[in-house]
Amino acid sequence: MTSPRPRDCVSQIPAYVAGRPPQPRDGMTTYKLSSNENPYPPLPGVVEAANRAAEQMNRYPDMGNTALYEALSDRLGVGVDHLALATGSVGLIYQLVQAFCEPGDEVVYAWRSFEAYPIAVTASGARNVQVALLPDGRHDLEAMSAAVTDRTRIVMVCTPNNPTGSSVTQTELDAFLAEIPEHVLVIVDEAYVEFVRMGDAVDGVATVLAHDNVVSTRTFSKAYGLAGFRVGYAVGPTSVATALRAVSLPFGISSVAQAAALASLRAESELLARVEALVAERDRVVQGLAGAGLTVPDAQGNFVWFAAGDRTTELATAADELGIVVRPFAGDGARISIGEPEANDRIVELARCFPLDR
Repeated sequence: MTSPRPRDCVSQIPAYVAGRPPQPRDGMTTYKLSSNENPYPPLPGVVEAANRAAEQMNRYPDMGNTALYEALSDRLGVGVDHLALATGSVGLIYQLVQAFCEPGDEVVYAWRSFEAYPIAVTASGARNVQVALLPDGRHDLEAMSAAVTDRTRIVMVCTPNNPTGSSVTQTELDAFLAEIPEHVLVIVDEAYVEFVRMGDAVDGVATVLAHDNVVSTRTFSKAYGLAGFRVGYAVGPTSVATALRAVSLPFGISSVAQAAALASLRAESELLARVEALVAERDRVVQGLAGAGLTVPDAQGNFVWFAAGDRTTELATAADELGIVVRPFAGDGARISIGEPEANDRIVELARCFPLDR
C-alpha cells in the first residue's frame, strides 16, 4: 500500500535552528544572546494597544491591514501599492521565492548568511547558489554577479549580513545592480537597517524607487521589539508588491500584531532612543573585544560575530559557563546578540577567557 508522498525537495529542506534559551544558574543571572532579540520591553503604548485588540480576538483581523499600510506609507513616503506585509521579513522571503521561482530556477546569495534562505529556496524546489563571503565577512558582490546565469531568478543581498554583521555600501550596491539583468529580482534584506551607522549606507527605499527589479524587506522584530508578533514589510515595485500580496496567507497578521506595530510606529522617538542605546552598547562591546585582542567584522546590526571556525562548539560551551547563550554555526563561528550591559560585559570576558587565533 502506497502512502502519500511529499515532493522530493521536502526531504532536502535543512532544519532551522532557533536560538537556544539559557538555563537557570544558581547565583548567576543568565542571558539569551542567541536570537538577536531586542532586550528592552515593548515601547510605550504597545501593550495597551495589543490588549485592546486582544479583547476582540473572536473576530478576524483586517485582512487588508489597512491602517498599518497607511501608516507605513506615510512613514516611508511611498504609495500603499508599493507595500506588502507578511509574518516577519522571513515570511516575505518565502513568499518572494514562491512567487518568482519555478522548480529548478536558481537563487543566488552570500554564504554564510541568513539561515532561512536555503530553507525557503529548497522548499520551493528552486536551486541554492551560495557564494562565499569575503574573509572580512562582507558580501563578495563581484563573485555573486558572476554567479548569475540564465536560470537565475532571484539574488539576495543581506545588509547588514546576518550573522557576520557587515553591510554593503550604497555605491557597492549600485554598481552591483548595474551588472544584474533586469529580469532578475534583487532582494535587499534590511532586517537590521535601523542599527546601521556607516558612511554611504544603503537606502533601500530609494534604491527600490530607482529600479524595477529591487525589493527591500524589513521587520518589526528587531529594532521595534515585536519578535513575538511576527510583522514584516516589503517595499518594492507595484508588480512585486502585488505578487507578494497574491501569495500571502489570508489573515496572516493577527489583529494584535497589527495594533502593536501601529503603536510602535507612533512611539518613534522612544524607539530611536533605544536603538541609539543599543548601538552605543554594540560599539562598546566592539571596543572591548579589540582591547581583548579580538577583531570582529564591522558590526552594523545588533550583534557581533566570533569567527571561531572548528572551535565554535567550544566557544559556545565557554559562553554557557559565563551565563550567556550564543548562536553557534558549527565550523564557522558564533553570532552574539547585543543585550543588557551586564550581558555585554560577559561577551568581552568571553573574548578574554577564550582566545581565538588572531
